[in-house]
Amino acid sequence: MLTVGLSNEIITEVTKENTAVAQKSGTLEVFATPAMVALMEETCYKSVEQDMEEGWGTVGTGLTIGHVSATPIGMHVRCVSKLVEIDGRKLVFDVQAFDEKGLIGQGMHERFMIQNDKFFSKAQQKLTENV
Repeated sequence: MLTVGLSNEIITEVTKENTAVAQKSGTLEVFATPAMVALMEETCYKSVEQDMEEGWGTVGTGLTIGHVSATPIGMHVRCVSKLVEIDGRKLVFDVQAFDEKGLIGQGMHERFMIQNDKFFSKAQQKLTENV
């Protein structure tokens, strides 16, 4: 059952593949903002996936973050999420990312609970609809 306060943590290593150069978000070999965003979303959705009813999931609908410190290749990034609000099918998370030296990013992430088949079917209709 989903409850406010539910939390999760995921740790990843900074590698060439998740740097700003590789993600095409900059020219330096440091942890990319898009990689941090993906880690934040993953940490949030995985915190609630086991509590979803069969056939239900969540999709990201909003993210307001700051990336406040660079992390070089070889360091680890730990992401921590906490479910802070449940409003109908809307879920709001506080999310933070840290490397071994401290905070590197933080913000709020909003997700929406959806019926997987219905959501995917509606998205697929875009392939055959006339504009």
